[in-house]
Amino acid sequence: MTRLTGKIAFVSGAGGGIGHAICERYLAEGALVAAADIDRDMAEAAIGPSKAAGRAIALRCDVGDSDSVREAISRTVAAFGSLNVICNVAGGSTSQDGRVTEAPESEFWRAIKLDLFGTFICCKHGLPELMKAGGGSVINMASMVALMAVPERDCYTAAKGGVVALTRSMAAGYARHAIRVNAIAPGITLTPRVQAYLDANPASNSLADRHLLGLAETVDIAHMAVYLASDESRVVTGQVLAVDSGVTIC
Repeated sequence: MTRLTGKIAFVSGAGGGIGHAICERYLAEGALVAAADIDRDMAEAAIGPSKAAGRAIALRCDVGDSDSVREAISRTVAAFGSLNVICNVAGGSTSQDGRVTEAPESEFWRAIKLDLFGTFICCKHGLPELMKAGGGSVINMASMVALMAVPERDCYTAAKGGVVALTRSMAAGYARHAIRVNAIAPGITLTPRVQAYLDANPASNSLADRHLLGLAETVDIAHMAVYLASDESRVVTGQVLAVDSGVTIC
């Protein structure tokens, strides 16, 4: 399959379940991939034998640190010559999240720094490279919590709501550079971390049961990321595409 032949993609959070699946699908579709993660070993695992074939590199990158992101983008361009796709996957919630009156302030700032600032700073350093390349695609990772009311997740909701707003703003601001900016909003997706959470919190199953077609696998999110990276989505921008098994309409 060659839907992404000629594309060079930077994927943050590549070591997590969704990021790993996106790297695998990008490589299968012919892209060259820079897999970036705060855990370099996990980034290595996401690209497998493609590293030896010269089609992928693994980078340690802390998306909460501007210098770390700048270096990772620079190394990507040095390795492959340019950049066409930025896929911002790094993020996530924790069990410390809760209602505004109960969640620790430290958890609010953790979520903002990882999910929102991390997306902002990857775009800040990556967008100039897309402009040099004549355009490209930015794919941000939002969440169902940005589209519907989910209690006990106010820190994560604030961060992902910010990602949605930033996505639309960037789509309007960079269209003249032939750059499209979209977001994916997954529903509950069966990564190992999420599965462990569901097992430990049976009360969450009521939300899981509202997913009309069952819970998503990581590859379901990756399929959407392939579409948004490909020229098939050349006139799609400023959109938040829910891959959520219908939970946000229930």
